[in-house]
Amino acid sequence: MSEESNETKAEQAREYDASQIQVLEGLEAVRKRPGMYIGSTTVQGLHHLVWEIVDNGIDEALAGFATEINVTVEADNSITVTDNGRGIPVDIQQKTGKPALETVFTILHAGGKFGGGGYKVSGGLHGVGASVVNALSTSLDVKVIREGKEYYMDFDHGHVKTPMQVIDDQRPMDEHGTIVHFTPDPEIFRETTVYNIKTLTERIRELAFLNKGLKITISDLRPDEPTKEEFHYEGGIRHYVEYLNEGHEVLFDPPIYVEGEHNGIEVEVSLQYSDDYRSNLLTFTNNIHTYEGGSHETGFKTALTRVINDYGRKSDQIKGNMTLSGDDVREGLTAVISIKHPNPQFEGQTKTKLSNSDARTATDRIFAETMSRFMMENPEVAHKIVEKGLLASKAREAAKRAREVTRKKSGLEISNLPGKLADNTSKDPAISELFIVEGDSAGGSAKQGRSRLTQAILPIRGKILNVEKATLNRILANDEIRSLFTALGTGFGEDFDISKVNYHKLIIMTDADVDGAHIRTLLLTLIYRFMRPMLEAGYVYIAQPPLYQVRQGKFVQYIDDDAELERVVNSLQPTPKPVIQRYKGLGEMDAEQLWETTMDPENRRLLRVQLDDAKQADEIFEMLMGTKVGPRREFIETNAKFVENLDL
Repeated sequence: MSEESNETKAEQAREYDASQIQVLEGLEAVRKRPGMYIGSTTVQGLHHLVWEIVDNGIDEALAGFATEINVTVEADNSITVTDNGRGIPVDIQQKTGKPALETVFTILHAGGKFGGGGYKVSGGLHGVGASVVNALSTSLDVKVIREGKEYYMDFDHGHVKTPMQVIDDQRPMDEHGTIVHFTPDPEIFRETTVYNIKTLTERIRELAFLNKGLKITISDLRPDEPTKEEFHYEGGIRHYVEYLNEGHEVLFDPPIYVEGEHNGIEVEVSLQYSDDYRSNLLTFTNNIHTYEGGSHETGFKTALTRVINDYGRKSDQIKGNMTLSGDDVREGLTAVISIKHPNPQFEGQTKTKLSNSDARTATDRIFAETMSRFMMENPEVAHKIVEKGLLASKAREAAKRAREVTRKKSGLEISNLPGKLADNTSKDPAISELFIVEGDSAGGSAKQGRSRLTQAILPIRGKILNVEKATLNRILANDEIRSLFTALGTGFGEDFDISKVNYHKLIIMTDADVDGAHIRTLLLTLIYRFMRPMLEAGYVYIAQPPLYQVRQGKFVQYIDDDAELERVVNSLQPTPKPVIQRYKGLGEMDAEQLWETTMDPENRRLLRVQLDDAKQADEIFEMLMGTKVGPRREFIETNAKFVENLDL
């Protein structure tokens, strides 16, 4: 190292003193690093502002003081949240010497959620909601009604604009509540400040399910389509289970419901079995969706498996040494577990996994006791539950035998399957692409035209099995599906390991007609149900082959739709007459045409399939591909008018 560089480093060391340590006062830290407080400044962070304020109203409901919350998207895209709780305190907060109302909106970690006796349990993850929303808004104003008076104050970019004042001292003594109105700062939320009413509505519906008896309304006053919806479920999570099971044939009705308290932990569980082959288990802690599960989920699963096996042995349905596994007893199960914990601890990648060990004990004990009693008192229903588990066990054993074939890529003996996988030569998944191609003819063209280094071709014949209506052993017995699982090298379902995937692009390439769309939907259903990490990683694509080729002399252009065709043809000279070729299928293209239009990375257009809302995707796949005809017919009748070009 040179003498000069040593001197430079020494100088920098001397200059690094206390004057270079930046102290961010008040809410400046929130504006400087907003992602630390709301996750991101994308559309998700924008909506998080609403939930931070709504959580305060939910806390009042959990404490037994609020019965109604109203959320309004105003005409200018600002937000108003109203609750009829006690109203934020307005007296002087001893530590700050300022009104509690001002303290709550200007100081981080100020509120009734930090051991001051304000709330037994709290819904917010951080307890910093009001001040963070204030910091990230261009303007915020709040009204508090309590003890016969209405108080008001407002803020500008987190700073007090109008100090707290009484604007009405003649309010009825029985009126109380808080009204918060804020406008998100476009300097913070640069991607968008426009709220998605569907996103808001879904979460508000969920909160209404989780807090039985609480009425929550969502209103959209923006000029395009003003709407208002009200959610109020006296049955709470029982209605949530019914909502999740819409479109399914259920084994019994109404859903089983369990509630109780153990060592200060309140537990609610509701469950119902249907004709489905999958399980749908949702868990919540203090209204927070614990996506990664945790101790309460473990307690429920353990108790469910134990109770069903115990009953099965007593009723002589389960014989000998046989034991139903957790997967067996959860097949076709829809369940919601919601607990209220005074001091929840979270871990996991997204901090949505509950780690409190006492939550496991409480959930196990409360659920097991009530479920055992229910099964003894309802032997007909109990018999159906055990029988479903027994059928699942048989199917699991059959699937286990079929699964062994898919463990390794070599296990399928691809060379013995004519017309199947033509692999690429590179073993680097990052540059490898697997094309699923409809039909042998198109498969042949794709194999001839491809880049052998990076592109693998897997032709499929006709329509694959609809996995929405099939058991796992039937799915694994299907040659086309087994070939895909094996080619990917990842396993499937619960065994899926995306780190082992052989291709970072899985490209569905089907004809641009109704049959091609059906095949594409069947494949997407398979991927969604058994290879969802591929969607979450952004590895799934849909190829976009052209519909037409237009030739006039040396001029050649590929066209995607009728409108573009008309525009291009009208732009050409009258002579010679242009030749228009309509591609009814990929098989009508030769290898060169398929390469240059659909497979060449320099020219092709791929649509990446994204999974923005898993629940919405789940509902759509169930409706389109499931066993119930009614919802599918209703969807088609409702949406048929939006289909402009239907190629039959």
